[in-house]
Amino acid sequence: MTRIDYIDDPNAPQANSVVPSVVAIVQDEAGRVLLIHKTDNGKWALPGGGHDIGETITDTVIREVKEETGYDVEVVTLTGTYTSPGHVMAYDDGEVRQQFSLAFRARLTGGEAATSSESDRVEWIHPDELHALDMHPSMRQRIEDALTADRPVLR
Repeated sequence: MTRIDYIDDPNAPQANSVVPSVVAIVQDEAGRVLLIHKTDNGKWALPGGGHDIGETITDTVIREVKEETGYDVEVVTLTGTYTSPGHVMAYDDGEVRQQFSLAFRARLTGGEAATSSESDRVEWIHPDELHALDMHPSMRQRIEDALTADRPVLR
């Protein structure tokens, strides 16, 4: 399923759903950030996805990172909440989702890199190299907030 992201675009379609979702900011010992190259929009992103019934939100982080990257993580802390009604994602099935994302710092505990139906590449990227990647501005914001803010950001 393909997706188009809109941020503060007056021509964006109206949202018709809200799904709580998560992203994980995971760094290795060298300070590099774990990223995936997404199959739905062809952009680089933090691993993450939608919250499922019956899960805690930290279970969602752990599951999504494992599914999209092959790595095992432990959630450390919340780094931000992102709920702007001006950021919507339009899917080719007609769903237009308002952003509702919680960002968490997580610590690597095991596993090895593996792609999935949602990720065709899994890479560790140094923060200084992020500017060269085709990445949605919302992902850049989450990484910047996680790496620089001294408490969770509310956006």
